[in-house]
Amino acid sequence: MPRRVQLSAILAALVLVTAGCVATNDAGGKGRFAGETVEVAAIWTGTEQASFRAVLDAFEEDTGATVRYTSGGDDLPTLLNSRLAGGSPPDVALLGQPGVVAQYARRGVLAELTGEAAEAVRAHYSPFWVELGSVEDALYGVHYKVAHKSLIWYRVEAFDEAGVSPPQTWPELLDATRTLADAGVGTMSVPGADGWVLTDWFENAYLRVAGAERYDQLAQREIPWTDPSVVATLELLQEYWTLDRAVQGDPLQLKFDQAVADVFGPVPKSAMLFQADFVAAEIQRLGTVAVGDQARFFPWPSIDGSPSSVVVASDQAVAFTDRPAAMALLAFLASPAAAEIAAGYGGFLSANQHLDLAAYPEPETRELAESLHTAEVVRFDLSDLAPQTFGGGTSASMWRLLQEFLADPADPARLAQRLEAAAERDFGTRP
Repeated sequence: MPRRVQLSAILAALVLVTAGCVATNDAGGKGRFAGETVEVAAIWTGTEQASFRAVLDAFEEDTGATVRYTSGGDDLPTLLNSRLAGGSPPDVALLGQPGVVAQYARRGVLAELTGEAAEAVRAHYSPFWVELGSVEDALYGVHYKVAHKSLIWYRVEAFDEAGVSPPQTWPELLDATRTLADAGVGTMSVPGADGWVLTDWFENAYLRVAGAERYDQLAQREIPWTDPSVVATLELLQEYWTLDRAVQGDPLQLKFDQAVADVFGPVPKSAMLFQADFVAAEIQRLGTVAVGDQARFFPWPSIDGSPSSVVVASDQAVAFTDRPAAMALLAFLASPAAAEIAAGYGGFLSANQHLDLAAYPEPETRELAESLHTAEVVRFDLSDLAPQTFGGGTSASMWRLLQEFLADPADPARLAQRLEAAAERDFGTRP
């Protein structure tokens, strides 16, 4: 599957609204799967799980099937590999790594989408998302949930007290961090215990340092991780992570949920958090401040005049069995009806081109959807395009090495060498 995508194709793919569209249920057939059980595995817990459970409940009500949900957390691919080895995979899984999906497809353990599932994807998604859900021209996935991963969230009260405005450039971010630290209102919360957060730091910085073409080359293993552009990006992360009082507490002990609470909870400790649009759902769960009021966001800042850029990701539903009930669930997940339910919970963006923008309950999410149109450069999460052993899971090379760098960001060039050695092993190729 080609991984390099031109801007025009990306922008067309990320259209989230079309005039006159109405939500329709593509699962079809009241009670037709009564007595059947479908197992679904995903990474989600907490608020995201509750949102997804509401979608599954609607499918149950429509079809009579029972859907059993299993959360695999960040180690979902490991869980799936174990289940596959034991001969009992779930019927459906939602995976955030197209690279992992491609590996499974080539192993022959995925069921190609057929019938109503394939029809629903092609009816409701642009060619870009159909292609991204395909391996060697065979359709395997429904890109159910999109993430906008180029946001820095901030507590308005802290910025106001320090007299800081949302920064637009990297030097302004450094200056704002220093000012916040001097004001004693907290700085950046970095949940380094979750390695995927650190890969997002690298990807957003790299896209702005190296540009889209170099980003694509690194993702496709056309240049090594020792390329000067990689070292320059790691030096940039080193600059921020070693800035006096920039990173609060012990980031390697901090998980994502707690990091959100440290900024937007009842006893705030930090002023900023870099992460995706789904932070909004955690803020709503905490219930201390409201998104758009005391909780706001600004785009990842420009670096040396880089154009407006967005890193995106998505959770893709795939089937390990070809049971009709599993295909019906995939068809439902591809429908505007499912997207509308999830959108109502917040912390959700859809690639479904027939979801009405009005389905998003808050203007901030509609703003994010619009920003996917207006960004000059949009690229898919680089680590998610890599093999699982390099880019996805708690033991993945990129996660582990960036965590070690966060703990001791002393030698960017050495880290680049270690990343290249890991890439040679995990990809099985050299540039």
